[in-house]
Amino acid sequence: QAQFVESGGGLVQPGGSPRLSCASSKSSNDDYVMGWWRQAPGKQRELVATVTSGGSAAYADSVKGRFTISRDNAKNTTSLQMNSLRPEDTAVYYCNAGIGGISNMIPIYYWGQGTQVTVSS
Repeated sequence: QAQFVESGGGLVQPGGSPRLSCASSKSSNDDYVMGWWRQAPGKQRELVATVTSGGSAAYADSVKGRFTISRDNAKNTTSLQMNSLRPEDTAVYYCNAGIGGISNMIPIYYWGQGTQVTVSS
């Protein structure tokens, strides 16, 4: 069972560019796709970005061109560079390993605490 610790969130002005980080306790995540999900108040959790062990990335349409996902297998970390933030990006952001792709990825492990990103002026 892997554990994930997300960090890097906070209060950000519209247009801001925070970088989220996810530290994993389990090195065998190298074999899995890693993903970032988010959950806004009153809404279901949604997948926003995935990255394969080889570094191939995919994005939800809502963040395409603004967010960049990356991973460092040697350090067991996955990052999400967020640019041009909008108020609708406000959510708790979570990472997890998964099976599948950007349209159907199933998370494998229990969720961590997530990191809150609030976009507001």
